[in-house]
Amino acid sequence: MLRMPALLIVYAILLLSCGTNSSSSVSTENTSDSTNNPPVETAAANSSYPAAFVGQTRIGGVKTSAAWEGTVLTKELSKPWGLAGLPDGRLLITEKGGNMRIATSGGQLSGVITGLPPVDASGQGGLLGVTIDPQFAANRMVYWSFSERSAGGTVTAIGKGVLSADEKTIQNATVIYRAGPAYDGDKHYGGRLLFDGAGNLLISTGERSDLVTRPQAQDTKSGLGKIIRITKEGQAVAGNPFKDSTGNRPEIFSYGHRNPQGLAIHPVTKEIWDSEMGPRGGDEINILKAGVNYGWPTITYGIEYSGEKINNGKTKQEGMEQPVYYWDPVLSPSGMTFYNGDNMPEWKNNLFIAGLSKHIARLVIENNKVTGEERLLANEGQRFRDVAQGADGVLYAITDEGRLYRIAKK
Repeated sequence: MLRMPALLIVYAILLLSCGTNSSSSVSTENTSDSTNNPPVETAAANSSYPAAFVGQTRIGGVKTSAAWEGTVLTKELSKPWGLAGLPDGRLLITEKGGNMRIATSGGQLSGVITGLPPVDASGQGGLLGVTIDPQFAANRMVYWSFSERSAGGTVTAIGKGVLSADEKTIQNATVIYRAGPAYDGDKHYGGRLLFDGAGNLLISTGERSDLVTRPQAQDTKSGLGKIIRITKEGQAVAGNPFKDSTGNRPEIFSYGHRNPQGLAIHPVTKEIWDSEMGPRGGDEINILKAGVNYGWPTITYGIEYSGEKINNGKTKQEGMEQPVYYWDPVLSPSGMTFYNGDNMPEWKNNLFIAGLSKHIARLVIENNKVTGEERLLANEGQRFRDVAQGADGVLYAITDEGRLYRIAKK
């Protein structure tokens, strides 16, 4: 009977000792035990579809116990889209309109880097994802994704070139891959890039949104709605699942994707994960496997924007992979990264996803299942487009509104 008042006094002292501000989140809750916590999502779902397994959606919420803060380093970017850490701790950033710039870890911005091919920045197009060569310190090679105008419409294209010694231009820029067929639309380009552990380049492509192009996500003769795996020279990797299959595109790694805008490798398992936008509900994350069909548009946990069901509301089918986790309503997941730095030890191996629904989702993952979810920077009112870990072991994020954030221990 005497223990309860003492515990309450200790708890009150802990609460008083934790300050808060508009860009930080502090809590004394355990980070990994979400058993008794309600989900962070409280809004009604768009559909009444049942999950395929317990924990596939609306897992219990968690809170970071260590004090951390999100600091705005600059507000001067113009619709930034892609973010890549450089070996010296600086950040390479793409801007949707076609520019590439470098930011220091303090937020100082370089001038515009010239030498890039023209982009079609209408709609959801523009200069999109960016990554650097695993041997960047020696070869200074940069790879980027962009929407390219052609005679038949636009395509998701992949360019590469050398960042000059003075960092003012991309030299010898060349396009190494185009995800055809071209389509005269301005949505769902995908656009993320990631090097796998073998030095091959993974690319996400969208199915271009419209009803007429959607079926191509299921078509292995098309480059739309796919995860593509190519060499640094733009050729299909020898071990790709359709490499020796007549009539199919040899560069395809997986298919049945809608608009995947996030790619990341788990630091421990080395498995490749993706995030992709569903329609109205049905945003999801997946573990990518060679040759696997991820279902769109045959199965989905989302509905049409009109409220109509897609394919009569089918959410599962034999031979099609279930998402590891999905959201309804949407997160609108874009870029993502697994954290493996030392700045925030309790975030080790957690997945961070930039959400256009105006927060960053932190997912605790155990044995390839989501066991807890937290919303970071939800009070900032920003559409988070990408998040990446810098060479200094902290997280950086960019927003559509032009901000660059540093997210680190307080």
